[in-house]
Amino acid sequence: MSKFEITPGQLVEPKAGRDSGKYYLVIKVIDDKYVLAVDGTARRLENPKKKNIKHLILHTKIAGEIADKLKSDERISNVEIRRAIEYLIGNTEELPF
Repeated sequence: MSKFEITPGQLVEPKAGRDSGKYYLVIKVIDDKYVLAVDGTARRLENPKKKNIKHLILHTKIAGEIADKLKSDERISNVEIRRAIEYLIGNTEELPF
């Protein structure tokens, strides 16, 4: 089984269940099995969702600005999360920033 690298700021999508079809950004990698993910609306930064990595579709797109802020422990808003997700799902290119 190949191991995928998952990083904070990465776009993910649940494979099944009531969350399928929704998009989240990873805000923290807990260990090799779990991440904390937010969407800025239902799952806000104050209450992230713990997700099993094997139940997620891992997209190659990463919100660079969000990733940088997470690395440097800067404050991020839920609005920034929503905008980054909208940009990533509406754009087939990688983020320029």
